[in-house]
Amino acid sequence: MCVDYTDLNKAYPRDAYPLPNIDRLVDGATGNKVLSFLSAYSGYNQIPMATSDMNKTTFIIDDANYFYKVMSFSLKNAEATYQRLLDKVFSHIMGKCVAVYVDDMVVQSSSHHQYVEDLSTVFSALR
Repeated sequence: MCVDYTDLNKAYPRDAYPLPNIDRLVDGATGNKVLSFLSAYSGYNQIPMATSDMNKTTFIIDDANYFYKVMSFSLKNAEATYQRLLDKVFSHIMGKCVAVYVDDMVVQSSSHHQYVEDLSTVFSALR
């Protein structure tokens, strides 16, 4: 199934929330002994849509109309919304042991011993 939100995306204003500079994130990982790359694939689908916006995502199939109750990946501001959420989730450890670019995360540690603690901290925040 493919839902085309071209017209909705044109009509809706862009969220100006800045995405991180990917070059800085890559440079920030240098010098660490242990790196883990995590992907929050389908993480967008964990963010509920505002009730007032659900009807804007309506799509039709042969015998019914449906709408999204969670954020759809193809919406214009999905990346900015998701980045804002993860910036809040990881605010206490961002830049210390984790770097986030939308739905991709890097856990970075200076030693194997520290890595276990850092990974535990990241998973606790995600939980």
